[in-house]
Amino acid sequence: MQGAFAEHIGVLRQLGVEAFPVRLPGDLEGISGLVIPGGESTTVIRLMEEYGLTRELHRLIEGGLPVLGTCAGMVLLARSVRGMDRETLGVMDIEVRRNAFGRQVDSFEVDLDVPALGDHPFHGVFIRAPWIDGVGTDVDVLASLSDGTAVAAREKNMVVAAFHPELTGDLRFHTYFLESVCGNFRANTAEVR
Repeated sequence: MQGAFAEHIGVLRQLGVEAFPVRLPGDLEGISGLVIPGGESTTVIRLMEEYGLTRELHRLIEGGLPVLGTCAGMVLLARSVRGMDRETLGVMDIEVRRNAFGRQVDSFEVDLDVPALGDHPFHGVFIRAPWIDGVGTDVDVLASLSDGTAVAAREKNMVVAAFHPELTGDLRFHTYFLESVCGNFRANTAEVR
């Protein structure tokens, strides 16, 4: 609907996945996974409400639909968001601080240790990024900054990142989501719709 959805679609197609934008409730029929991209979180929430997606997305995700939320997508999935006056999907037991690192000019890039992706660091691109202030008992933190600030996590069928893995050229984060969360995927050998 808004944000970096085209870049995520490009990465998923590189991995051999059939991927398309979701704009209306009918687009959700038969999907095997969903990416909620970065963008402007209040705009995305407003559009989801206007197009009748909010209730159905909540139902599907609570029912186990695999979902990857990056940057604003992480904000939309969080149960609690500091600095936001609109209701989110509230499906993931994390507390997030919106625009935690500051304004656009405060955007940055850093190499992150993400053990779930292997020994090689993952290059994180942070653009007006949130961070994770707190996690529930069933949430695993996947990556933190050197000061301990959590920036990626997983809970059951949900994976979130404060950064933009779709902008790096490194396919490992999407591959992790597809293999570990979607479960019926092997890179370049199967389709996930």
